[in-house]
Amino acid sequence: MRAVLVLYVHRRPVGEDITSEFKRYRACGIILLLMNQALAGIVVCMVTENRGFSYPGLMIYVMAMYAFYITIVAAVNVVKFRRRGSPLLSAAKVISLTAALVSMLSLETAMLAQFGGEDVVFRRLMLGISGGAVCTIVLTMAIYMIARSTRQLKRLQDNNLKTSC
Repeated sequence: MRAVLVLYVHRRPVGEDITSEFKRYRACGIILLLMNQALAGIVVCMVTENRGFSYPGLMIYVMAMYAFYITIVAAVNVVKFRRRGSPLLSAAKVISLTAALVSMLSLETAMLAQFGGEDVVFRRLMLGISGGAVCTIVLTMAIYMIARSTRQLKRLQDNNLKTSC
């Protein structure tokens, strides 16, 4: 999704065609909503089958640094680029935040597998809670994107009708 947004931005300057940007913003929200269903399925499989990720040797520490770094950067960018007023930039940053949250979830599964011992109940509980939280956050962002873009498109359409009369 990010690649499509980047290609669009290279063809047209940001903010030039706001109607088209909101349509793409809504499409990203819809795709994010569908991808959330797949994420929820993965979380259910990880919890029911007690599976997760594992990294060899010290690689888990590198992955931890990476996961925390991209999560912090993504959260800051969502707030920063929301102020710019471009739906396309906001959509790209929401996608980055979603990827960062999934990265944190995979890090948690790897850490529980490597350091969690054999307590299966604790592992399932933690994965269920954090996986549910990530899915809820992604679902909320997707619904917000769809609702906001629909509302803005309707407002733009109403303004166009008033100016043409």
